[in-house]
Amino acid sequence: MHSTMKTLLEQMRITEMEIDGRKRLLEFDNQDVAALLQCRTHVENRLDDIVETFYGIQTSNPDIASLIGDADTLERLENAQRRYIMDLFAGVYDLEYTNNRLRIGLVHKRIGVEPKFYLSAVYLLHSLLVKNITDAMGTSAERDRALLALDKLIYFDVTLVFETYILSLVSEIEAVKNRTEEYAKALEETVAMRNGQLRTDALTGLTTRRYLLEALHRTLKAAQRRKEPVALIFVDVDDFKGINDLRGHAYGDRVLTELGKVLQETARGEDTCVRYGGDEFCVVLANSTEEQAELAYCQRIRRLLAERLLEVSVSMGVVQTGPEHFEDADVLLRSADRRMYQNKPGRDHRDINDPD
Repeated sequence: MHSTMKTLLEQMRITEMEIDGRKRLLEFDNQDVAALLQCRTHVENRLDDIVETFYGIQTSNPDIASLIGDADTLERLENAQRRYIMDLFAGVYDLEYTNNRLRIGLVHKRIGVEPKFYLSAVYLLHSLLVKNITDAMGTSAERDRALLALDKLIYFDVTLVFETYILSLVSEIEAVKNRTEEYAKALEETVAMRNGQLRTDALTGLTTRRYLLEALHRTLKAAQRRKEPVALIFVDVDDFKGINDLRGHAYGDRVLTELGKVLQETARGEDTCVRYGGDEFCVVLANSTEEQAELAYCQRIRRLLAERLLEVSVSMGVVQTGPEHFEDADVLLRSADRRMYQNKPGRDHRDINDPD
């Protein structure tokens, strides 16, 4: 079985057992198959006339003519219609036959054939087949059985086509729903980030600014009880605006992501890494002196960053509080920010609490 056919049938959950069940619902049995086979020769002899008449009437409708388009498309449709008519009277109505009906529905939906045009075409084809079978067989019991069998089979086909229409519409709705939900989630995250409501930064995976003071207060309280020092590192990417202007914002995001990874890899489990905002980061180091932070952390941060992004550098400011006297969290942040700017030549100091 071809992969496309398998996919269509699986999507519709149609098996041979399902096909048999549908036939039973329509009371389509072996006698109906025999009745249709009996008409095959009559229909085959009139096939070209049936198709020519069918498309002559169809193309007289401007809306349908515009859907068909050019002569090449019309020729392909005529050939497909010939195959379909002969399939109706072939006596084999299995998975392959069912898949062909599903494909008709799929193609009709994709090219924009509205259900009203499809149903009008089915009605027209049915009328032409009834007329030609009657002309060939006359009024007889055999003709009546054949026409009844034809009605059942066309109902079988129409049901499949419409189910394909519905499946396609549902898929489109699901796709729109998923896109809407993704957009809404992204919007919520953006708004939450701007309002400082997210604990984790979406780009870097670090703690957000809103929870920096919470983490710093917690670390300071624990240090006071234990009489341990606390160090704070303030990190800023050098000339980040120039990086964005030269390499683009996608590369800028990569710089921030890699720096976030470096900070996490450098820190210990009891430390807190924070994206403070933009290209600024903080690391709260429990039980660490300023000298230890400079030697063990800052140097490793520069080394790991250089291994990944050779052309990117950072400026860092380190301050310590404790173990005897402890500064408030706000004062500590301000001091680390000032120290970082002192280490960044050509930059004036900016207050850490300044929103700009």
